[in-house]
Amino acid sequence: MGKLIYEGTVKVDFDDRTLAHLQLVIGTKLRRGEPFHFTWRDDASIGDGRTTVWIHPRCSLVYKFYGSRKPQLNPAWIDALAYTANSPTGLYLVPEPAMPHADGAEEHDLAG
Repeated sequence: MGKLIYEGTVKVDFDDRTLAHLQLVIGTKLRRGEPFHFTWRDDASIGDGRTTVWIHPRCSLVYKFYGSRKPQLNPAWIDALAYTANSPTGLYLVPEPAMPHADGAEEHDLAG
């Protein structure tokens, strides 16, 4: 489980795989100088609501990964997250699409 820390005060847990994808999408937007909203659902332990922060090039962000390995990135998920980040509502988590194989076929999750 990783942690995103915004401006030193807002702290939210994401699994390392999700956090790695968010880092790439957020970093791309910030390198372009494009501010945007980022919204996520809060854990039930803190009220089960949602939180939105304004991400801008001068904001302080810390990505804390608890695993030692870099997760494999899914280009389809990066595209889906980038699509939301570029929308008027801003970045929000969407379910991870199937990981495409090198041969063009998609990998399907058998766990359901």
